[in-house]
Amino acid sequence: MTARRIVVGISGASGVVLGVRLLELLRELDVETHLVMTRAAMLTIAHELDRSLESVKAMASVVYPINDVGAAIASGSFKTEGMIVAPCSMRTLAAIASGVTDTLLSRAADVVLKERRRLVLLPRETPLHLGHLRNMVAVTEMGAIVMPPVPAFYAGVASLEAMIDQILGRALDLFGLECPRVVRWRGGRP
Repeated sequence: MTARRIVVGISGASGVVLGVRLLELLRELDVETHLVMTRAAMLTIAHELDRSLESVKAMASVVYPINDVGAAIASGSFKTEGMIVAPCSMRTLAAIASGVTDTLLSRAADVVLKERRRLVLLPRETPLHLGHLRNMVAVTEMGAIVMPPVPAFYAGVASLEAMIDQILGRALDLFGLECPRVVRWRGGRP
């Protein structure tokens, strides 16, 4: 593998800005991105963002239709660093936890897990019921990292954009990618 590759999944939970901004950050870091979005994600983009679906797709190196289970990212022989699902809906989390690979997004996540690559899920739901928590435990036991997009208040971010960058920068840390926008804790008092 010559270039670093990361699969980006965007599901239909509120907070699609996380996945879109992730694509922008990965482009800045010169990482090849392979994007798959659920149908609900496409609808949520239309509701939450002031940009077209086509402009979001244009940010990715490669875009796959949600039903293309024959895509490169559906095979373990296609080398990637892993996958980030941002945001991760509870439906998508449940599909991954149960091994139901009825869409390319859940299949790609399943491949990442079976190949023992990094899978980072940014679930967007609150409050959580026991089923949500059990699914989070299940995917964690399978090797995924559950990373709710919780802001780090110590970072003293001054805008929503800076908070999103802080959250995503911490997710990218899990892949060994350095995001210059992350405010690092240095210890002691501010």
